[in-house]
Amino acid sequence: MVGGGIAGASAAYFAAHSGWAVTLLDAGEGRASDVPAALLNPVRGQSGHVEPRSLAGLRCTWALIAELEAAGHPVAHGRTGVRRPVPDEKTRRKWQARLPAELPHVWRDPAGLPSGWHSVLDLPEGGWVGGGALVAALVAASGARVVRGRATQVWAGGARLEGGDTLGAERVLCCGGSFGAALSGTAGGLHRAGSLLLLNKAPARPLSFGAYLSPARSGGVLGATFETPAQGHAAALAPGLPLRSLAWLLDKGTALSDLRGVNVTGRWTGVRLSPLRCGPDDSGVWHLSGLGSKGFLLGPLLAREVVGEMTLLS
Repeated sequence: MVGGGIAGASAAYFAAHSGWAVTLLDAGEGRASDVPAALLNPVRGQSGHVEPRSLAGLRCTWALIAELEAAGHPVAHGRTGVRRPVPDEKTRRKWQARLPAELPHVWRDPAGLPSGWHSVLDLPEGGWVGGGALVAALVAASGARVVRGRATQVWAGGARLEGGDTLGAERVLCCGGSFGAALSGTAGGLHRAGSLLLLNKAPARPLSFGAYLSPARSGGVLGATFETPAQGHAAALAPGLPLRSLAWLLDKGTALSDLRGVNVTGRWTGVRLSPLRCGPDDSGVWHLSGLGSKGFLLGPLLAREVVGEMTLLS
């Protein structure tokens, strides 16, 4: 497995449980999956789009967290539900038309929110998870051999590292995301930076419209600003959080909750890649990358399926 974010760590876990001897090659840099609090939210963005497999992905991730904790690998998370306020009747009707019947949901009054909201979509199966905590638990539970380093070349039977060392393998799965995109041949994708403000406190349940407020292992977060897409990981990273993005983020956060008494304790930034690439290429190298903001919603589910396909071909 090349890349140690949510895709690579999940794949390592499922591969090890399928009987593979797994080597995880991870540079330990640029991992968007180390996000302090990722939403598990099946209703996406301000459009209310619902990913076709979001409910299956959501339940796969929750089941995986429960399995890890039962095995002694704690993961910071909250299966608290997600509240998604909408500003008007038109938005509510649009979202309602897109909600699958099988997705548990309830429409509620916007009680307790700042003025200006029409109603709230309550998604009881949603919640949040500490990204870095879940990734670390998956790697530990997999028992994978972890090699720290950057791959400079991959092929169907192995990878070459900086310095010239090589790793041999029966199968190779690239899960490098934005950081590893050039290596995996996806440099032409969209690389988007997103930032979270780390907060000393947060609401008990995540709130999301435009931006999101969420609990975290310690305190909470307000995020995420997605900058103009760039053609590469380094190009997407700004030297700091632009003032216009900070103003936008604070404005969105104030619309969701009364932020008086909330202090900013730090900032976290990551870069995500899209579109999704899932499956083998013509050379026989497998890929699971480009999950964008859906890494924790669909990543474990897709990793399980890709590993299953790789196993069938062994």
